[in-house]
Amino acid sequence: MARGESDAAREARPGAWRERLASLVFDPRVRGIALQAVLVVAIVAFAYEIVSNVTDNLARQQIASGFGFLERTAGFDISQRLIAYSNTMTYGRAFLVGLTNTLLVAGLGIVLATFIGFAVGIARLSSNAVISSLAAIYIEVLRNIPPLLMLFAIYFAVLKGLPDPRNSVVLPFSSYINVRGLTVPKPLMAPGFDAFAIAVLIGLGLVAALAIWSRRHRLATGRTAPVVPLAVAILLGAPAAAYAVAGMPFTFEAPTLGRFNVTGGLTLLPELVALTTGLTLYTAAFIAENVRSGIEGVPKGQTEAAAALGLSRAQAMRLVIVPQALRIIVPPLTNQYLNLTKNSSLAVAIGYPDLVSVFSGTILNQTNQAIEVILITMAVYLVLSIATSLLMNWFNARMALVER
Repeated sequence: MARGESDAAREARPGAWRERLASLVFDPRVRGIALQAVLVVAIVAFAYEIVSNVTDNLARQQIASGFGFLERTAGFDISQRLIAYSNTMTYGRAFLVGLTNTLLVAGLGIVLATFIGFAVGIARLSSNAVISSLAAIYIEVLRNIPPLLMLFAIYFAVLKGLPDPRNSVVLPFSSYINVRGLTVPKPLMAPGFDAFAIAVLIGLGLVAALAIWSRRHRLATGRTAPVVPLAVAILLGAPAAAYAVAGMPFTFEAPTLGRFNVTGGLTLLPELVALTTGLTLYTAAFIAENVRSGIEGVPKGQTEAAAALGLSRAQAMRLVIVPQALRIIVPPLTNQYLNLTKNSSLAVAIGYPDLVSVFSGTILNQTNQAIEVILITMAVYLVLSIATSLLMNWFNARMALVER
């Protein structure tokens, strides 16, 4: 009771509200909430000021705003397109053409750079002095050259120096290369191709199931089942059987060299070849260093244990070293995939019709919708980066070591 009276007296004492205010001001939790609220208000006010300023400037210059321009007719052609497009279609369709061209370069570059990077990274650790030195020279030279300069070198110094179409260089598999690009046999679909495609998918599914069973069998028994011949037989046999039963559902149209030009086949633009080659070689140098550091991060005792079990160097690398090194390799590998995707925007420098060239270049110049175009372009690269990160994080979680 005395304690209650003391508290009441303290509350009634003059200046008690100042003490309560001081306790709130110096309370870390209250102070943190207040500072965050002030920051949010400042950000909202700053954003409102920017939007108001932009709106007023657009109205003063009589520039339309909004995304309605995507429904207007484009009126220009695009040299490379993976989907149907003509100059009578809309800006929105042109945007999709540029996006698919960007995805094509990014996809090809990621796959090729991964294979080359892993090969060069493993070669960098080879006991053969020549192979190790060549890999080291490749890494140190290419990763220290600016990617834009590499694209210029490949495009202007190499591809633009090729002969004209009449003097095309003949390549294997009925292919030709000249200043206009690389022409290869073109696949032609025929009735029955759907059955062939289904057979290919079934074969891939069976091979994947066989690989999963083989891995579980190895973990359970410690022995490797000889599944490679069976997997090869399934992967080649199922499509071959479907190809024969369906009556050759697709063929190849081989290009022919005429007096003045190469006709037929599928022509890959020199801009596509230069961009894919440059980004692949540049990114592969960084991936090779990631692979080397990841392999060296695995304790040497693992290599000695693999040798004690009678595994060859190749088997030890494939079954013991690389699976453990992946948990070190994957995080920086994700960064290289993101860099390659974003570096594909350098295509505008050599005239390849990617997203930036078509949408942020031609369409922006024709419509003057700078804010909308830049926002859409930024959103596309943001979505691509987030999707790549999520996929690689999932893969990294699968590769993580599980403690027993």
